[in-house]
Amino acid sequence: MTRVLKFATIVALCGAALPAVAQQAADPAVVPGQAFLAQWDLDGDGQVTLAEARSHRADIFAMFDSDGDGSFSAAELAGIDEFKQAQLEAGMGPGHQRAEGVMPRAGMGRGMGQGQGQGQGMAGQGFFAPAADQMLRLDGNGDGRVTQAEFVAGSDRWFAMRDRTGDGVVTLADFGPRRRG
Repeated sequence: MTRVLKFATIVALCGAALPAVAQQAADPAVVPGQAFLAQWDLDGDGQVTLAEARSHRADIFAMFDSDGDGSFSAAELAGIDEFKQAQLEAGMGPGHQRAEGVMPRAGMGRGMGQGQGQGQGMAGQGFFAPAADQMLRLDGNGDGRVTQAEFVAGSDRWFAMRDRTGDGVVTLADFGPRRRG
């Protein structure tokens, strides 16, 4: 019951923000990365540091560790997948800020190939991967459980993937089309 109430609270909080998100997503002047910085830039200085990423990921872990035992259970991993699905259904998630008429590059998006939009186009990748599969990569000691320490330790690799400019912080410059050089 506690898990259901916690999940309902999270969905309600996201729902309260949906009108603003929907308006922002419809605005062609939306800047790629704006929503990321709004959530992850904890001190509001326009950049996300590795320390901020670690702190926010610890908070995310605590949010989904509904029994408070310091590791994710199968039910908690299922809750993460339910949350991600709710985000997609609410028009949030990867690419939700894409300007009208801008299509994702090949291999991105929800996939309208053989799966006809049922997620098979991105199955097993990034946001679209089942939480249990994502967590296996973070299980540092191979015991089949992901602890908060292991989840937070995964921040370094996660952060490096987002710091496309390699300057040690994530800013708006790290978003948008990749530049060929």
